[in-house]
Amino acid sequence: MLVPDPKAVRTLLTRYASLRIAQAERERPATARELEDVSYTLCVMMGTTDVREAVARADALLPAVGRADPDGENSLPLAG
Repeated sequence: MLVPDPKAVRTLLTRYASLRIAQAERERPATARELEDVSYTLCVMMGTTDVREAVARADALLPAVGRADPDGENSLPLAG
C-alpha cells in the first residue's frame, strides 16, 4: 500500500480543521464548497469514503511516520 506524503496529509488536516471552524462561525457557500473539496481529497488520500475515518487514519499515520524514521529526517511534530 502506498503511504501518502505526511506533509500533504498535515496540510489537508490543517485546512480541513480551519474550514470546519470557519463554517461553524459563519456558514458561507464558498467555504462549504472548499470544505467539500478538502474532505474529498482527504478521503481519496487516505483510501476511504468517510471523512471522519479519513481524519482518524491521517491522525494515526502522522505519529507512525515520525516513529518509522529513526534519524528524524522525515518526522513532523504534531504541534507547531
